Amino acid sequence: MQRIAFLFPGQGAQYVGMAKDLYDSRPEVRDLYSKAGKILGCDLATISFQGPPEVLVQTRYTQPAIFTHSVALWTLMEDLRLQPAFTAGHSLGEYSALVAAGALSFEDGLEAVKNRSLLMQDACEKSDGTMAAIIGLTEKEVQPICREARAYGIIQPANFNSKDQIAISGERRAVEKGAELAKERGAKRAILLEVAGAFHSELMRPAQTRFKQALDKLQVKKPAVPVVANVNAEPVSEPSQIKELLTDQITMPVLWYQSVERMYREGIRTFVEIGPGRVLQGLLKRSFKDAKGMGIDKLTDLEKFAEAVKVGAV
Repeated sequence: MQRIAFLFPGQGAQYVGMAKDLYDSRPEVRDLYSKAGKILGCDLATISFQGPPEVLVQTRYTQPAIFTHSVALWTLMEDLRLQPAFTAGHSLGEYSALVAAGALSFEDGLEAVKNRSLLMQDACEKSDGTMAAIIGLTEKEVQPICREARAYGIIQPANFNSKDQIAISGERRAVEKGAELAKERGAKRAILLEVAGAFHSELMRPAQTRFKQALDKLQVKKPAVPVVANVNAEPVSEPSQIKELLTDQITMPVLWYQSVERMYREGIRTFVEIGPGRVLQGLLKRSFKDAKGMGIDKLTDLEKFAEAVKVGAV
């Protein structure tokens, strides 16, 4: 059996119809969505399965929908009795990773995600922020662009997704200037993203302050396996540190490339993305050519993966 890292996607991976096949087929998934509805005070199943897209894309629904989908898949995988070498999640996905590692219960994780999503949406509505994806430039090239664009407002790197794919975040005018400078300096693409606001930037500071108070009430256990944190790209195991890093994560960059590189240095060559979409598999291919990326989104994916485990192909 190969050593495996399980990866969990973040905001942007959602789609209308997500997890419906799981819900229709398995009672334990229906139970999760029932619990989610009570915690959230809304019908998350209907929003996930039927949308409409303009509702599902709202941060307060998107984050719980992705989290619940990912945890539903992980719950169904428990029968396989796999012990991951690491878990990690992209931004929001870090909460799913903590559930998979045994540090959070589904209920506590969803309560945290609920508070996070509401506070972040509120912060988005109170500022004119946005994000842009810069493709084809390295960290060393993007950092000075952000410094120069700060003459136009708050701006900073937000996501280090791969060696040459970095998202910047901040006030709209500054991000637009940053994208313009990136194109001038050789970026293959510099695309303004259709997002609710400036995630992982100083514009999220009001959300961070209030979220810390909510996290203080959260029960976090010592994880059974190492969880590689977004903020420092290092495995964390102490509950107090986990809470601190989850708080910091709201305004600090997601060191995703560095996190995967950390696991790669530990000898991990098989990475399995658990949750909607294929975003993390795509990022893996961009930077780690000899790594094997797999995805489990639908029930058929889970069945194929279970069969591969059974015959020793994973």
